[in-house]
Amino acid sequence: MKKLILASAVSALFAAPATALAQAKPAPAPTLDKVLEASGISVSGYIDAGFTYAKNGAGFTDRVFDGQQNSFALNQFGLTVAKQPKEGFGGLVNLTVGRDAQVIHSFPEANPAAPGSTSMFDITQAFAQYAGGPLTLIAGKFTTLHGTEVIASTGNTNISRSILFGAVPFTHTGVRATWAVSDTVSLIAGVNNGWDQLTDANKGKTAELGATLNPIKPLSITVSGYSGQEVTSAATNGTRTSVNAVASYTIIDPLSVGLEVLSVSQDNAGGTTTKAKYNGVAGYVTFMFTPKLRGVLRLESFDDKNGTHFAPAGPFLTSDTKYKEVTATVSFLASDSFEARAEVRRDQANNAVFSDSTGATSKNMTSAALQGIYKF
Repeated sequence: MKKLILASAVSALFAAPATALAQAKPAPAPTLDKVLEASGISVSGYIDAGFTYAKNGAGFTDRVFDGQQNSFALNQFGLTVAKQPKEGFGGLVNLTVGRDAQVIHSFPEANPAAPGSTSMFDITQAFAQYAGGPLTLIAGKFTTLHGTEVIASTGNTNISRSILFGAVPFTHTGVRATWAVSDTVSLIAGVNNGWDQLTDANKGKTAELGATLNPIKPLSITVSGYSGQEVTSAATNGTRTSVNAVASYTIIDPLSVGLEVLSVSQDNAGGTTTKAKYNGVAGYVTFMFTPKLRGVLRLESFDDKNGTHFAPAGPFLTSDTKYKEVTATVSFLASDSFEARAEVRRDQANNAVFSDSTGATSKNMTSAALQGIYKF
């Protein structure tokens, strides 16, 4: 009995310092993501790099991002920092760095009539937000309501962007209000400087209206419109009106389809009294072969009347140019953070608008691309 008591006492004696040390050991330092999560701030980003090959593709006439033939490229590095509570004030900042950033710049860094710049850094979005009940208000610079496809590569399922993506504005600077009428209907209204204008290129403002509808779970519909004075020449403005509708429907769990329709008109085009127009339609079919393997088919038609959109000062002002394209993309979703894509695309037009590196023109263009996207 004495031995048992003595053994217990010795064990307790040795255990005491260990217990004290354990109690005195400081708690592990919180990681950055935990600190941000506790503060309600979210940080996310991605890296998009790839390779594009094109036959007759030196002049990618009907695209906005695929500007180089047979080249590796850092397409985009995107970073978003946001604090957007369901109630109260918040905000969001979204940066885009890389080759694609050269295309999406707003005026005054880029001319509204010919977007583009040599800078590979763009503040794509930066706005303050207030949310209260069903109403959300934002003020600053934000992306457009138009279109199926978006600037951020992670928001698309094809590598190349559609023709329609380049035929609508990228961003607006102004104010926007969204009112959630119900769980299935939201209405949107706002006023901004116009198409891709950080500061207004004229005195006119552009009004925006939109609605998102989800009448049944598999069906989603977005309708939006813009109308306002835009610069058409050094001394002329004219009303530009655009209407866009996007719908998507999940037929069965692995199969979904999408449709987009666009119509744009511009008064006083090219400094004349001409009313110019262009319109287009795009369809999408998406099928998940397995949870990690996705296939996407895109078909598109675009009617650029009198070269209004692609050649406002070019050789096709007296002739409509009609484009068609079909794109097939296969994606391997290796993990939640990495996706690899491969794509083949065929473009054709009724005029010889595609050119190769020698300057020879053609009515068609075939391209292939590889892409890797890492998300964090």
